[in-house]
Amino acid sequence: MNIEHIRNFCIIAHIDHGKSTLADRLLERTQAISPREFRQQVLDDMDLERERGITIKASAVTLTYRKEGKDYMLNLIDTPGHVDFSYEVCRSLTACEGALLLVDAAQGVEAQTVANAYLAMGQNLTIIPVINKIDLQQARPQEVIQEMEHTLGMLPENVLLVSAKTGLGIEGLFQAIVDNIPHPKGDPQAPLRALIFDSIYDEYRGVIVYLRVFDGSLRPGDKIYMMKKKASFEVTEVGMFRPRMSPTSILNTGEVGYLVASIKSIHDVEIGDTVTLLQEKAVVPLPSYKRPLPMVYCGLYPANDTDLEPLRAALEKLSLNDSSFTFEPERSPALGFGFRCGFLGLLHMEIVQERLERESNVSLIQTAPSVTYEVTTRGGSVLSIDNPDKVPPSGEIEEFREPMVGVKMVIPVEYIGAVMQLAEERRGKYKATEYLSEKRVILGYELPLAEMIFDFHDKLKSVTRGYGTLDYSFQGYQPAELVKLDILVGGKRVDALSSIVHKDHANSKARRLAKKLREEIPRHLFEVVIQAAIGSRVIARETIRPLRKNVTAKCYGGDITRKRKLLEKQKEGKKRLKSVGRVEIPQEAFLSVLATYE
Repeated sequence: MNIEHIRNFCIIAHIDHGKSTLADRLLERTQAISPREFRQQVLDDMDLERERGITIKASAVTLTYRKEGKDYMLNLIDTPGHVDFSYEVCRSLTACEGALLLVDAAQGVEAQTVANAYLAMGQNLTIIPVINKIDLQQARPQEVIQEMEHTLGMLPENVLLVSAKTGLGIEGLFQAIVDNIPHPKGDPQAPLRALIFDSIYDEYRGVIVYLRVFDGSLRPGDKIYMMKKKASFEVTEVGMFRPRMSPTSILNTGEVGYLVASIKSIHDVEIGDTVTLLQEKAVVPLPSYKRPLPMVYCGLYPANDTDLEPLRAALEKLSLNDSSFTFEPERSPALGFGFRCGFLGLLHMEIVQERLERESNVSLIQTAPSVTYEVTTRGGSVLSIDNPDKVPPSGEIEEFREPMVGVKMVIPVEYIGAVMQLAEERRGKYKATEYLSEKRVILGYELPLAEMIFDFHDKLKSVTRGYGTLDYSFQGYQPAELVKLDILVGGKRVDALSSIVHKDHANSKARRLAKKLREEIPRHLFEVVIQAAIGSRVIARETIRPLRKNVTAKCYGGDITRKRKLLEKQKEGKKRLKSVGRVEIPQEAFLSVLATYE
């Protein structure tokens, strides 16, 4: 295909603004999929995506569009909308020259709309503004055009009106893609340079690499060289996504596709690496991706000790497909061997856990999530704390710092007061107010990540009757009065239940956790004491009474001293059992405490 007839673009939008439905219409119009094979959200091929109705992984597909007797190759990447998967959007943008910025005609510009638009502008992409769902009764396209002009600087005459559901305006959208998005730049005669933007692991074929060719070309039989990993392989197959993998004889400059090269080890491939030819190496690698910093950490442990190795293998395969997810081995006295995992947010954590359980068939125990803190010791060293167990003794701490995020909330004007109260309850600092229109506003706050990431979004939805949306970005670390809250069961500290909390919230959280554990831990033959402590100071306590046998049941009448003797004997037995007995904490108790942390 002539490079001037190639267009690489992605669809970016807020959640539920119709990205996957629009991709369906584009596939239908270009007959990329037969009517017999068609289904709703055809590019969302993961079961989790279809069940939840959200896009988790970016999906690539190659379309052929005919205009004025000429065939155009359109390489489309459908991207996720949730803030936790923004890294998928960043990776997709680097493989494109243009982006369709999709906005719901009823909901208007939302928080992720603004964030994704700025990401695309930062990559110097050509943006085609599109208003979707104009067939809805509550659609307000003219107001939304004004919002896009005011917030994003989009010219009203450039905004396209479509309905992805009915197909209205789709032909005009194809015309705009061909006319406005520039063709790829690159030198077909130069040494091969291709950027890896994704990869998957196949049990029979090894690692399958998704890439975009920037210079040169790639054929089966070529010997390739990974510039970062310094590994070489022989290509056995190249192809494109139509939408399933379709082998081709060559991948030319500007094209998006995949390669298979019998790469057995997942450690030989890195997202963002540059692929070149072994015999004719490129000198300068392509710009790579900035690796995302995990925002939330938690421990994942197999419910059965025998599942440790299958869990490790599943984590390695998942990290190949999702490079924003990190893990390292750790050991817990309470839970045994497991892994400390890092995620971009709570939804990301939930999705990873569910994928692991489904794809590896391993039952997991998850510890309470925590964010990364910084501690300056009296010796002057700075420690990064992603696990409460790593917190040094309070006497060695000079300063405790917590991560802060800049939060932008798009809300209706009538809920400003309620949202400001919510943000200030979470120790937020007001930054700015920007009016989108007479009815909608962007409210800016700076919040501690720990206060925002757990249930802030749910509370925002509640106080705005479902109309509020948010986007956040990491700002840095600030000093705060933080303490480590330990949970002791039967006098022994349970490290899996430790957490770092703000000093003002420590007492209420300690009482809540102790009460919850008392409800969840079953009664034993001896008294079980549950305590919450900061250092050596106990700030909350609950007691689980022991199971008791009625040892005086056979003593009818007679001397009372006989009954007392039996009761004293039972009491001594309970005391002895308490000193040697081991408290069994069921998995349900850990899960209920996780809900309490949220």
